[in-house]
Amino acid sequence: MKALVYTGAHTLEIREEARPVARPDETLVRVDAAGICGSDLHAWHGHDARRVPPLILGHELAGTIAEGPRQGHRVAINPLVGCGHCRDCLEGEPNICSARDLLGLGRAGGFAELVAAPTANLLPMPDGLDAVTASLMEPTAVAVHAVALAERLARRPVSESATLVIGGGAIGVLAALVLANKGVPDMVIAETAAPRRQMLASLGIASIINPLDTPPDSDRFDLVVDAVGSGATRADSSRCCRAGGVISHIGLQSGEDGLDTRRLTLAEIIFAGNYTYTPRDLSVALDLLARGALGSLDWVETRSLDEGAESFDSLANGDAKAAKIVLLPHS
Repeated sequence: MKALVYTGAHTLEIREEARPVARPDETLVRVDAAGICGSDLHAWHGHDARRVPPLILGHELAGTIAEGPRQGHRVAINPLVGCGHCRDCLEGEPNICSARDLLGLGRAGGFAELVAAPTANLLPMPDGLDAVTASLMEPTAVAVHAVALAERLARRPVSESATLVIGGGAIGVLAALVLANKGVPDMVIAETAAPRRQMLASLGIASIINPLDTPPDSDRFDLVVDAVGSGATRADSSRCCRAGGVISHIGLQSGEDGLDTRRLTLAEIIFAGNYTYTPRDLSVALDLLARGALGSLDWVETRSLDEGAESFDSLANGDAKAAKIVLLPHS
């Protein structure tokens, strides 16, 4: 089969790979759409020791069951694989299972014509939903999970909260769209890349700023969503969150300093790390997408698998207007 293979830092190659063989607990799926995630980019830069080349990346997936009794059924894929028997898995939180794995991490991912995925992780695709939109289930669930956690921690509903979203990539956009769907009355999105600011402005859901030119206001926001996760964005989160507010930290760019723990302590600001999603978050995300609750999604761009290496370059250089590029292995 044809696959886009990560072979080293800044190197992706289209290669012929062996057809995957599904284990007894797996199903072979024809990949119809595979989104490029920020963590895929992180690996491509050579910054993720967990992703060892050569490796087929890709975990934002939707496709069609290729063989077996359910052949032809359309599915969205939950790529997160917990151990299934630890306390966290049994409590419905495989995202914090210490033995968790992910397609495109310890297992071959979906930048390929076929992928072997755990049968229990296949969600039926709602009627009328296209594969590209269904492939957004995974990143949308990340946003749903982060917002749900912030809602549990916040003193007031998000529908009453002045909100700052830092980062206009796919997770930042989806978090903003989830928040807008919940009625957030006052939202600012901070994004440094001009093409993305233009796209974000077209959504009409928030004020858009370049934080390098116009730093967001200090001590103003009830909720800050950091969808970047750098030292600089953590510093902005610390500065901009008002007393008693919540910082929802999703980004995994780096682990360097930046968080002002003294201010968080003195102002009773809650800092919440968020990692991926629960099965419930995935179901909610798929329903939001199926109902069109997050808008037209015309900020998503599709390209062929053969354009995968070029797409990584474009996203890394910041010259891609699209916040999300979805690869089509069979185009």
